[in-house]
Amino acid sequence: MKLHLQQGRILAPPLPNSFAGLMEMYEGNYIRLRKLLGEKENIPAVAVSRIAKGMDLYLQVLDQTKYTSTIALTYYFSDADQGFLAYPNLKIRLYYDALQAEVMSQAYRRRDPNFHAFNYSHDPSLLKRWRMNRFLFKWLAYCGRQGHTFHLADVRPRNQLITNNVEIPLQGRLTSSTIFE
Repeated sequence: MKLHLQQGRILAPPLPNSFAGLMEMYEGNYIRLRKLLGEKENIPAVAVSRIAKGMDLYLQVLDQTKYTSTIALTYYFSDADQGFLAYPNLKIRLYYDALQAEVMSQAYRRRDPNFHAFNYSHDPSLLKRWRMNRFLFKWLAYCGRQGHTFHLADVRPRNQLITNNVEIPLQGRLTSSTIFE
């Protein structure tokens, strides 16, 4: 556990599931997303990152302003009922002025009608935010280790970045597993 020194006092790092810990998680997610996406001006509107022996990672920019970008990141799995299942299908907002990124919501199709996907409007609790942003933190580390990138100028030898004529499964269907629009 890393300790910080401030005015001669030793301070413990923020506790898990704390507000301060969540803010650090947002910063870590921002750093990892910037490594994956590159500069704001160069993020492709829709792209697929393909790696050998791995899942294709789909990116879609949903909204972009001077200070924020809202994106969707997901994998698509084969599903016997629907053809494809988008998972984890995260809607993420990057705050360029605050240097933070947070999971806004998660949507995917479940067979249990009583299951509610992660959505802040349904349950804005700190613990729920912590869990989803911790998931994003770990998932982004995994994607980085695999070699995924959406940098237009920096495609690694083991990565194939597709930005033209990208077909997103389920794009035309209105289901809960559709990537966000």
